[in-house]
Parts: sequence; structure tokens; C-alpha cells
Amino acid sequence: MGCIHAALPPSRHQQKNLPGLARRLSALIHADHLPDRMDAWLALNAWLSGGKLWDDVYIDSADVHGSATQRFAVLMDVLAANPPLAAALRRALRAILDETEGANLFGEVGIPSDRGFLSELGDRTTSKLIPSPRDDHDLGHLMSRSYPNRRDLTLIRGLQPSTLQRAVDLFFPKDEPEMTAALERAMADGFRLLLARVQGQGLSLKLRARSQPGPVARSPFKRLAQSGENLVCAWEQGRISGALLEIWGGDVVACREEMQMISTRLESEGISVDIVYGLDVLDRCLGRMEAIVAVMSTGREAPGPVLALLRQLAYAAHDSASLRHLVRSNLRRLQRRIVDRAGETGEHYIADNPGEYRHIWVAAAGGGLLTVGTAAMKMAIAGAGLALFMEGLASGVNYAVSFLLLQAFGLMLATKQPAMTAAAFAAIIRDRKGAERLDVIVDYAACICHSQLAATIANVVVVASGAYAFDATWQWVTGHSFLSYAEATYVFHALSPVDSGTVFYAALTGCVLYAAALIGGWVDNWAVYHRLPQAIAEHRLGNRFGRLRMIRLAGVVSRNMSGWATNVSLGLMLGMMPVLGKFFGLPLDVRHVTLNSGILSLATSALEVEWVGTGLLSLAILGVAVMFVLNLGVSFALSLWTAVRAYNLSRDDLRELRRRLWLRLRTRPRDFLMPPRRLGAATASTH
Repeated sequence: MGCIHAALPPSRHQQKNLPGLARRLSALIHADHLPDRMDAWLALNAWLSGGKLWDDVYIDSADVHGSATQRFAVLMDVLAANPPLAAALRRALRAILDETEGANLFGEVGIPSDRGFLSELGDRTTSKLIPSPRDDHDLGHLMSRSYPNRRDLTLIRGLQPSTLQRAVDLFFPKDEPEMTAALERAMADGFRLLLARVQGQGLSLKLRARSQPGPVARSPFKRLAQSGENLVCAWEQGRISGALLEIWGGDVVACREEMQMISTRLESEGISVDIVYGLDVLDRCLGRMEAIVAVMSTGREAPGPVLALLRQLAYAAHDSASLRHLVRSNLRRLQRRIVDRAGETGEHYIADNPGEYRHIWVAAAGGGLLTVGTAAMKMAIAGAGLALFMEGLASGVNYAVSFLLLQAFGLMLATKQPAMTAAAFAAIIRDRKGAERLDVIVDYAACICHSQLAATIANVVVVASGAYAFDATWQWVTGHSFLSYAEATYVFHALSPVDSGTVFYAALTGCVLYAAALIGGWVDNWAVYHRLPQAIAEHRLGNRFGRLRMIRLAGVVSRNMSGWATNVSLGLMLGMMPVLGKFFGLPLDVRHVTLNSGILSLATSALEVEWVGTGLLSLAILGVAVMFVLNLGVSFALSLWTAVRAYNLSRDDLRELRRRLWLRLRTRPRDFLMPPRRLGAATASTH
């Protein structure tokens, strides 16, 4: 280690770092076996990353890139000032390259497996739970071990081409071509692995069925395999030419055009996670091959392509173990599809002119009237003494039937609106840019606010008055109230936001409303992807009932599949949530503002007048108000968050959006309470 300290007159910062560097270089140079060399290399790489506690040295710099690059500069200075030390380090590096296989480094690292999304998800989950065995003979495994955390990439992010060129000259000098021979063979083999992956994935049935029709021989994925093999063979023989590069580049462009066509068809015909996964594999393979070809065509004299390939490998090694990266990159398209479908439904819940505003009042009043029967049936089921599971199932079916009737008659329930209307923002986020997009979103938010307020008031007023009328009729027929004294007392205590779980349950109900909207969008995507309407229209039952009837049925299914799935799933989740809570001993229950408004009215009419002065009624009414805020607020916030993530709305845009919303609320509060007087103000701006 003394030779390192004597190599140059170090600065104060370098003096602080030299002991740690010396120990790591000594361990790497004097390692006798491959596993020891690998461990020493990883220790040196970790030291170079900076910002970590290693031995007695800790760098805590605001510029993380700077600390990493400074350490790398120290290493380069030491090696440049001490040629024997540099030679010893090259021998250790060559020993690693001679004893390892590098094809997987270039052809496998960061490229998902061919077995599909679920298999890849399972493999990554297993690797998080169960330690993976070492494979010291695979350079790809070494790369993955080098970058397990994001902060391990600090050196790669901050490295400059000129600095990398200095490292290349030290580690792979021109007068020692044998140093690069192993890496060149590995790069050629990795390139061939990528060609095979592209051909196999591109010609798979799931992608070929959505590609441009034609013989397999003319497929760009097939042609790419041929031109790529010609290119790598020419490079190995030292006769790579511009003509070969041009042919290969044209085939890459054709492959990307084919992928774009498949992607466009997916957007209209339904998203499949497996197809999105396959497209992601193709995109990664093509990107890796383009980076390799850039190195092949420029050679060691141009450090830029080498650095680009090194960065791509490092980031791919890091992402290859990330569950979050896998899920986000492959489910974003499905997320957009679901958001878009929910947004189309949400447009029907927004009034931007007096005529539509009146329609919302009428439809919501009808929804409140229907909910009176739903609330009465719910209390009847609760008091029937059924088994726990049967009670939950009966309640869920009651809710589902009620929601389906709402859909069939064009009625509205306020709590079903937020998940739909927030998703409608996606069309604005997708189709507009800059300040214009934010202005339209503010207009849309005002429309949503006064539409939600109108629907909620109509729901609650009608369901409350309807429940009183129902109970009065029940007393006239039977001589007693619909609810018993004990049941009514329980309702008052259960709805209190102070001494019950109403606040948490109301927020949980908002999550259920959001989840139901997602399920509806997913089922609609599934039906479109599997061409369910077409299958119904062409079914053999048409020979018996008439082909025209089957076509009409297919149209009904196509228009209503999302709504049916949303309503049925919402009803069953609302009914089964309390049952699951009791079964598992968890605090799970639901508090739905419209349903509980009706139940509260039934309970109030069953009690004596003196109960009004006890404060229990006030607490119950406050609980209903809390349900209104949390049901609508939570479901709207979650849906808006989904839309923002699906279309990558930046944080700066979100901050500017909040500022503009507050400004509109202060200057024009009427817009959030009543529709604009001019016809179609918001809708015209969003289409």
C-alpha cells in the first residue's frame, strides 16, 4: 500500500481517501481465487460510488455525483502515477475476464425473460424473499451485484466521456489487445443472443396476430436477425462497412414501426399485459443492440458510445431486480386504458350548462328514491338473523341490483361519480399541453364540483324524505315502525363520528368506490381484447334467435359491460366488507353517505321526539356529513392520482394547477356552486 501513498502528492481530500482505496486495490491485486477477486472488485466499486460509510471514511456531500467522480479521479491519478500498480491491476482484471463468461452481460442483463409478465414477477418476488446463489463465472451476475441500490449508480451518472477514456487507456492499453479480446467476444455473443430474442418475440403468435399481415420471411424481425448476423460477423473480421450498418439500421426502423402499429392496435382493441410485456422486451433488446452497434462502429477512440452502453447496462442491472419498475413499466398502458374508459363514463356525470344541470338534479332525485328501497332492504337483511356469509352475500346482491337499476334507468348516485369524473381528467391531460391544459382542468374542476354538489343534495334530500314517507306508510299498514327501538339506537351510535369507526369506514368506502371503477375499466378492456361483442354477434344461437337479435345483444354488452362490472363489484364489496372484517377480526366496515342517510331517516322516525335533544341525532348527522366528504374526496383523489400517474403530469404542473384552482375559487366561487350561463363552456373546451 505504500506505493499508492508515494505515487503522488495528495491533497487533503485525497489523503482522507487513500487508505480505503489502498486496502481495496491490495485485496483485488493479491486475490488468489475468482470469488475473492469478485468480492474485492465489488468492494472497490462500492468505494468508488461514494456517499457511503466504508471503514473510517464517510463522504456526506450535497453533490453525490461529485463525491463519486472525485474518488474515481483519485484512482486514475494513482494508477497514472504508478505504472507497476496499473499493470498489476490490469492482470487482476484480465484474470477475471479469462475466468468468466460475458455473453449474459450484454445479452441478458436487464432483458426480461421470455416466460411472460407473471413469471417474471414471480421470479423477482422470490429473489427478494430467498437469497440467490452466487455465480462468479457470469459477468452479468457481477453487474447485477454491483448495482443493487439506486445510490450505487452515482458514479455512472456523473462519469464524463473524457474521464472514461482515461480509464480505458489505463485498463485496456492499445499495446495489449488481449485485454479487450474477451470483452469483444462476449459483446458479439451477447449481440447474437439479442438477435435471437428479437426474432423469437417478434414472431410469437401474440404479436404476429396484431402485426401487418404478410409472410414470415418478410417480417422485419426476421430480416433483422439476418442483417444483424451479417453485421456482427463483419465486425469480428474487422471489415464492418457503412452499407451493412445502413441495412441493419433500416431493419431496426422497420421493427419499431411494426411495434408502434401493434401498440396502436392495442389502444383500440384492448390492452394485454403479456403483449405489453413482449413489446417491452423487444424495445429493450433493440435499444441494447443499438448501443452495441454504436460501439462496434466507432471503436475505442470514441468514449461516448462506450459510456452510453456502460450506463445502459448499469441501469438495466439495477432495474432487473426491481418489482416496482417491472409493474410500472408493464401496467401503465393498462392503467391508461382503464382511466380512459372510466373517463368516457365520467363525462355523463358532469354538467356544464343549465340543461344538463337540471338533468343531474332529476336523475339524482330518482337515484335517491330508489336508494330508499335499498336502505330498507339492507336493514331487513341485517335483522333477519342470517348466517354471517349469507348476510354479507344478500347485502351485496341487494346493493348490486340497486346499482344496476340505477344504470338501467339512467339515474345517478353521487358517490359513484368521483371515480368516473376524476378519470375524465385523463382526456385533458392526454390531449392538451402547457397552460391551455391547466386552464381546461380548472374549468372542468368547477363543473365537477357543482355537479357533485347538486347530485349529493338531491340524493340525500330525496332519500331522507323518502325514508320518512316509507316508515309512515309502514306504520299505517303494520302499526309499528320499520326499525325496532334497539335497531334505531344502534344506528345512531354506529353513525357517530366521535365514538365509532365512521371516519375510517367512510374513507375505506371511498377506496372501495375507486376500486370498483378500476374493476369496471379492467373488465371492459378484457371484453374488448377478447372481442366478446363480436363473439356474441357471431354465436351459433343466432341461428335460433335471429342474427339481428344477437348483433343487438352484442351492442348492449359493448355499451354496458364497464357499468355492469362496476356496479356488481361495488355492490358485492360493500356487502361483503363487514363480513370479511368480522371473519378475520379486522376493523373493516363501510359507511356510504346516501345509503346511511336513508337508514338514519328510518332510525329517526322510529324514535320518540325527545331523542332529538340528546345530541345523538346531531352526531349522526355530522357522521353523514363526514361520509359525504370522505366518500367523495377519497375516491376522487385516488382516481385523479391514477390519471396523473398514467399520463405523467409533472409536479410543476400539479403545483401550478393548485394555484390556479385556488385563484378561481377566490375570484369566482359561483362557478363551483352553479353551472356557467353560457352553453357548453367546459365541454366545448375539452373536446
